Amino acid sequence: MSNELQSAFKEITDFRALPEEIILDALQSALVSAYRKDTGASTAQAIEAEIDPDTGRQRVYVEKEVVDDVINDATEVTLERARFFEPEAQIHDVVMVQVDHTSKNVGRIAAQTAKQVILQKIREAERNSLYDEFINREGDLITGTVQSTNARQVTLSLGRAEAELPRKQQIPGERYRTHEKIRVFVVEVTKSNRGPQILVSRAHRSMLRRLLEYEVPEIYNGQVEIKNIAREAGHRSKVAVAALQDGIDPVGACVGMRGIRIQNIVKELHNEKIDVIEWNNDAVAFISKALSPARVTGVYLDDDPVEGRTAVVLVPDDQLSLAIGREGQNARLAAKLTGWRIDIKSVTETVQNALENLELPPLDSLTERHADLIAESLRIMEKKRLELAVMPEEYKALARFANIVEQLLQEERDQTHESFLEQREAARATLAPQLFELPLDVLAVSQEVLDILEPYENIGEVMLHCAIDEELVSRKFVELEGEPMAELRAALEIVESADLDQLLAEAFSIEAGDDEEAAIDETAEEGAEEPAADAEPEAVSSDEAEAEAEQPPVMLDAFGQPVEESQTEEPAAAPEEIAELVGEAAAVVDGSKDAREARPAGTDDGPQFVEEEGEREFELDRQKGKLQRRKDRQKRRQLVLDEESGEVIAKRRRKGRRGGWDEEVWEDYDY
Repeated sequence: MSNELQSAFKEITDFRALPEEIILDALQSALVSAYRKDTGASTAQAIEAEIDPDTGRQRVYVEKEVVDDVINDATEVTLERARFFEPEAQIHDVVMVQVDHTSKNVGRIAAQTAKQVILQKIREAERNSLYDEFINREGDLITGTVQSTNARQVTLSLGRAEAELPRKQQIPGERYRTHEKIRVFVVEVTKSNRGPQILVSRAHRSMLRRLLEYEVPEIYNGQVEIKNIAREAGHRSKVAVAALQDGIDPVGACVGMRGIRIQNIVKELHNEKIDVIEWNNDAVAFISKALSPARVTGVYLDDDPVEGRTAVVLVPDDQLSLAIGREGQNARLAAKLTGWRIDIKSVTETVQNALENLELPPLDSLTERHADLIAESLRIMEKKRLELAVMPEEYKALARFANIVEQLLQEERDQTHESFLEQREAARATLAPQLFELPLDVLAVSQEVLDILEPYENIGEVMLHCAIDEELVSRKFVELEGEPMAELRAALEIVESADLDQLLAEAFSIEAGDDEEAAIDETAEEGAEEPAADAEPEAVSSDEAEAEAEQPPVMLDAFGQPVEESQTEEPAAAPEEIAELVGEAAAVVDGSKDAREARPAGTDDGPQFVEEEGEREFELDRQKGKLQRRKDRQKRRQLVLDEESGEVIAKRRRKGRRGGWDEEVWEDYDY
């Protein structure tokens, strides 16, 4: 008995890579389920089972009430027998009593129920084991074998698990052959009823980061740091690196001797071009290097507090197309790498625009200070118009004049920004501090207006921008119908007339209540999606069992689906040994695995990964639920002016039990 049980345990644990404790727990749960099915015990009655893996001895303990006269042996026990297990037991106490019940004296239905419990426990433990194995590899590289391909995705085999490589995460132009081994980046690992759902990518920019860490020892050891990566998979990438120790060339370390290190990465990424750039804290120098291989004449920064950061870059005429790149690729990657919006202008274009606007400020001041340079520039531009040869020295003169023009324009922009900031601080001082803590969703405006105001983050910022330049705010609503600015003004007036302290307290109280409600809803949805782990699957009864039961039980598999089983006229029979029960369950598990492997790949809808500007869309998808809950809160809450009382009140709709909205149920809060 002991040897057979140990052999069955070892077979399952070795094949499924599960510890013996999990298999033993599954078998104990199966004995409990078999006892309940065989005796008809209530689910409210506590039942425990113990199995000694060395001897194979079984013990089943059942919760019973201590009584003087036993009427129902299934739920009652005498005081004498109760004190054998609990010496201090008294009448009407509830104690755990061992019963004479083993796997040898159970019926066929109970044995099938026990088998299903074993299957369910083993499959659940296997899914958890796989999830724990791959969740630790999230954000790392992994090697997989191409199992199947279709127009939508590629399925990879990772040994005991499968991974999905969606089309949008594949390198454009790359082809995958069956049984081919490829390296991928693990983007996300999520739980599901069919095991872990593993989403991988070859277009993610972090894959390039991991490849650099593997190929460049200086990066792995922390001597060189990767500051930022801009990547367009299959075409071109730019990597900014910085040395953390003196005497180390970060670019040379990444490229390697004769380019051997970077070439290995290029081959892995389907001949993708990679530019390695040294990081520089000076934005001007960094932007100049980021536009390589193009040569830059000058970089002029425009840090606009409203429109954002823009860099005006001057390049020679023969470097303009190289700086922009094919379809704007080089400029686009440089902008992603540096975080600045880049406006590339040629020297000739800048000079031509300056000469045409010399009479307008601030360029009119150049007429007296640089009269000779202006005359020289006019002569050179006339030669270009006549398509005459222009000497390199003349191009340098044009570049010098273009730099003077851009420097003058930058000085004017800086003065404008300083004036704007002073005006902003003055306007901010006139607003109450509570306004900058009020969320936008308390405004009584439409959802379209609220979506456009989202970048302002709070009501105080909206009021501040309206006070500085209302025309700038109104331009954001040009595509909306009606009068959104009038709607916004009315909503802001309501807020201004309210008690801000009470309004702020009420806003945060509603926010907390909505967060709790959302958490409860999410928990309920998760509980509804996953089948109950403790549910006992039932088997299809035979003709004889149907005559005894009022309603035939239905056998469920590990995922809560009914399993069809042919009926038999053979009378109920009990298994001879526990080892046979475990061995039969192991055989059924193996058969179910073969069936799953034979199922065509790609039939299940896995998580979809949508990319916008690299992996930025992936981060936005993570916040999708939060944004949706915020919109839902706005629909449930509004600030309105009560015409009868003349006070501002907050109205909030409650969600009904069935998930709908009760239009008649409102809660009013007076301020």
